[in-house]
Amino acid sequence: MNIKPLAPVWLFDLDNTLHNASHAIFPAMVEKMNAYMARVLGDGESPASQEEISAARERYWRRYGATLLGLVRHHGVDAAHFLRETHELPDLETMIRHERGLGQLLRRLPGRKILLTNAPRDYARKVVGHMGIGRAFADQITIESMYVHRQLRPKPSRLMLQRLLRRERLDPRRCILVEDTLDNLRTAHALGMRTVWVTQYLTKPGKRPAWLDVKVKSVKHLSKHNNYGKYTARTA
Repeated sequence: MNIKPLAPVWLFDLDNTLHNASHAIFPAMVEKMNAYMARVLGDGESPASQEEISAARERYWRRYGATLLGLVRHHGVDAAHFLRETHELPDLETMIRHERGLGQLLRRLPGRKILLTNAPRDYARKVVGHMGIGRAFADQITIESMYVHRQLRPKPSRLMLQRLLRRERLDPRRCILVEDTLDNLRTAHALGMRTVWVTQYLTKPGKRPAWLDVKVKSVKHLSKHNNYGKYTARTA
């Protein structure tokens, strides 16, 4: 029996993982989301207050893991319309902040790379294209592809991740999710994936949870943890 190393499959988040969305993009999106929610939560004549918007956002985030899901399920919001309205940023390219050398880093990492983001397709393609890393990914999975049984199931949905693994015929033990959001990493870890927490763009990252495999400041530090990306299988 020989021990043959199997190449890993890297699942990369986008915002605040591969680039600094907190610098300008997220503030602009929050402003658009607040305006959108003010209309949706209002009484038809007056917009909802900031307090009502903040309370709804926190409530839906805690319950569903995404504000959008609460708006869809409780207010009849069309997900595509919400995403289009909140992610259309005319000055997007000037707002992107990222480290140099990401494309080279991704090419050096062994194995297949897949972009897995809750962002909409057009936005993700623009950001990835501006950073010049599009060719590094074998596939780009965005929120439009995260429907399970006709219901939107973005990260951290366990059902969506299980469906992804089946569709791509992936062994979770070969997969590594690279993320800035612990809830998403927790779900992936429960399914048997390896997990990497990127903290560079977080204001208060906190301690590494016991169930997390690796904590790095930047994706550029992944090369120091290549042992987490190498798996073995017995072959005759």
